[in-house]
Amino acid sequence: MVKLLVKSGGEKALGHWRECFRAADPRLDVHFWDDPAVRPEEVDYVVVWEPQPGRLAKLPNLRVVFSSAAGVDHITCDPAWPRHLPLVRMGGEGTAQRMGEYVVWACLSLLREMRHFALGQAVAEWRHKEARFDASMRRVGIMGLGNLGRRAAEMLRGVGFPVQGWSRSRKDLPGVRSFAGAAELPAFLASTDMLVCLLPSTPETAGLIDARLLSQLPCGAELVNAGRGSHLVVPDLLAALDSGHLAGAVLDVFEEEPLPPASPLWAHPGVTITPHVASMSSRPERARYIADAIAAFEAGRPLPNLYDPERGY
Repeated sequence: MVKLLVKSGGEKALGHWRECFRAADPRLDVHFWDDPAVRPEEVDYVVVWEPQPGRLAKLPNLRVVFSSAAGVDHITCDPAWPRHLPLVRMGGEGTAQRMGEYVVWACLSLLREMRHFALGQAVAEWRHKEARFDASMRRVGIMGLGNLGRRAAEMLRGVGFPVQGWSRSRKDLPGVRSFAGAAELPAFLASTDMLVCLLPSTPETAGLIDARLLSQLPCGAELVNAGRGSHLVVPDLLAALDSGHLAGAVLDVFEEEPLPPASPLWAHPGVTITPHVASMSSRPERARYIADAIAAFEAGRPLPNLYDPERGY
């Protein structure tokens, strides 16, 4: 049997994980992360979210590390994480589809000013307001055109938004204007009405969405951050909203999660908050993705969606 440890959703989720992996590949012997019956040298694979620092390095025969979500910074922040091992980011069609759905929902929510209506509903107040724009009148700019960004761009175009993208290197996507590199970022920002951030977490992207960047967007622009909490300088966002330079924001990721109750983001009338749910695929989908990746790895085929330490994502 191939032994797999899971740290995602807590110990209460183990039964469901076992069902999902049993359906995906009965060879996998699934245990909870802290199962005392499993000796460290027995572990072949792990699926983790926020493993304790130093713990992965204590599994001497570990072969592959799987992140239970698209991000891996919760693993690479550990100084002792085993860099010699493959690190696989969660991916697959389910992840991309859900991110695309989230981005479309967020942009449509901003377009139709749904935060205004939600605040009215909370106090039983009929707040009639006519829509100022339709989708064709608001250009969406996506920062990060990997698998998730590509799917989001395709779906946004499907509901009528003009779409452009910015990334480190030029991309070729049907109907999407591509901007590349630092030199083209100002032009990208100046022509973006709704900025969607789907960038990975790297030293270069930390604090990227700050006062300087936000000031380069047109007055009345809006922000969707479903990338990483580390991208956004929250006081700069709040200042841009309060000044009227930004008209609204939808945020799914935060530096500290859960977002502390004292955060001013909770009560701001221009901010919609979701609890890091943008692209999380179902457990059956994730189990199938991981089982297929393990089967490929053991057959000598390439692993999908590998983290590249040189690029930082």
